[in-house]
Amino acid sequence: MSLFLLSFLLIYGGFHLYFFLKVKAALSLPAWGYSITAVFLLLMIAAPILVRLAERSGFEQLAIFLAYFGFIWMGIVFVFSAAALAVDCYRILIWAGGLILQKKLALQADPKAAFYLPLAFSLFVSILGAFEAWDIRLEKVTLSHEKIPASLNGFRIVQISDVHLGLIVRHRRLQKILAVVKQAEPDILVSTGDLVDGQISRLEGLAEMLQEIRPQYGKYAVTGNHEFYAGLEEAITFTHKAGFVVLRNTGVSVTPNLNIAGVDDRALHYRGKPPDTSEASMLQSLDREKFTLLLKHRPDVDRASLGFFDLQLSGHTHKGQIFPFNI
Repeated sequence: MSLFLLSFLLIYGGFHLYFFLKVKAALSLPAWGYSITAVFLLLMIAAPILVRLAERSGFEQLAIFLAYFGFIWMGIVFVFSAAALAVDCYRILIWAGGLILQKKLALQADPKAAFYLPLAFSLFVSILGAFEAWDIRLEKVTLSHEKIPASLNGFRIVQISDVHLGLIVRHRRLQKILAVVKQAEPDILVSTGDLVDGQISRLEGLAEMLQEIRPQYGKYAVTGNHEFYAGLEEAITFTHKAGFVVLRNTGVSVTPNLNIAGVDDRALHYRGKPPDTSEASMLQSLDREKFTLLLKHRPDVDRASLGFFDLQLSGHTHKGQIFPFNI
């Protein structure tokens, strides 16, 4: 955890230092103006850590306030830095071209343009991203396989992942997600980790909302890294209360033709006792004549497991979520 925090502060602090240098190059502020800017940026660097500290200490409203501002700012500064870096690369190319041709080239972006253009772009993208995030959509994938018999034709497995129920994601957001899940009419519902986020002692009513989804063949879940951050036992209790069977390095036979297996997130290795059997050994114990679905939070394929499962469903990456991470 110490190494993670140090890495986070160095990298995230680097983004903010870059932002501050762009501000200083573009704007002529008095000394107190730069001081206020620096204090704000230092507060935003610390915000993700302060959120967790406030949450654990019971200051929920403060934690919510810091979470909204801190994480929205995180998105803005990430996009700003990517856009500003692109503009700076353009400026370097123009400058290098001028040196080679021994004359000043047109279309050189001055320091003000190099600040305001990325800032405007990042604000536009962030607003667009907020609307995009609120618009819950269903992605449909149709699979065929030699192990899937005609009796399972049209069988629907609905996957949710990285819901992060906690400070920000609560009843309204979950209600929108569950409306889409109900619309899909699942035969099975699976959750591939990070169902909860941070402290989960104040999630009244959310498990009951999840209980309303009752597919014919059940609901299955695996742990993600945030289940360990929240407190593993509390997270599993919540997931059980929501009606899920939590698969922890085990598999079950759901129908005469379908196995579902699940493994703990690898955060277990840093926060608890590793499982007695490996993922590959667990999968080998299942009936290979049946179609085997593997639930695993991170989209990493264990080479030793290849050939022992037919489909892996994962989450964790949020599909990149913020440019340029989606690349």
